[in-house]
Amino acid sequence: MLTPEQLISTNKANATTMFGLTEKAFEGVEKLIELNIAASKAAINETMSHAQSLMSIKDPQEFISIQTAMFQPMAEKMTSYGRHVYDITTSTSSEFTKTAEEKVAEAQHTISSLIETTSKNAPAGTESAVAMLKSAYSAGTNAMESIQKAIKHAAEVAESNIQTATHTAVNATKTAAKKRA
Repeated sequence: MLTPEQLISTNKANATTMFGLTEKAFEGVEKLIELNIAASKAAINETMSHAQSLMSIKDPQEFISIQTAMFQPMAEKMTSYGRHVYDITTSTSSEFTKTAEEKVAEAQHTISSLIETTSKNAPAGTESAVAMLKSAYSAGTNAMESIQKAIKHAAEVAESNIQTATHTAVNATKTAAKKRA
């Protein structure tokens, strides 16, 4: 049985964790807002500059040149923006994952200790029930570890795919720009 002090301590720790996660979530949102503001400012400035360039066009070849100059880096910028968004969300998500893993480890330790205490204090004749409880707990722990490994592997594969897609998009843009030039 948990004492009132242990319950209060656990509740305080959980509240502190929740406030910490909330703070991390807001930090992530702030970073996304800052990124969007910077991207918007850059887009506005580039659009104004492009519009001014278009107003000074004297022939069709110059029009094509100006258009190519504008669209060539656009894919790279869009890819970079997407990468920044991905990095921010991944960083924020990793904080949540780290905290969840810590809490799961704490819970596993607590449950393990409880099972050990229960098995030591179990009445005679309940050995098979205690063994079944330990076996069920062990199976659950193993399943949880397998799920965590699968999630980490999926995240690694997603990261690799994003890097490959980014690289491919940038190279495709460069190739297309060279063909136009």
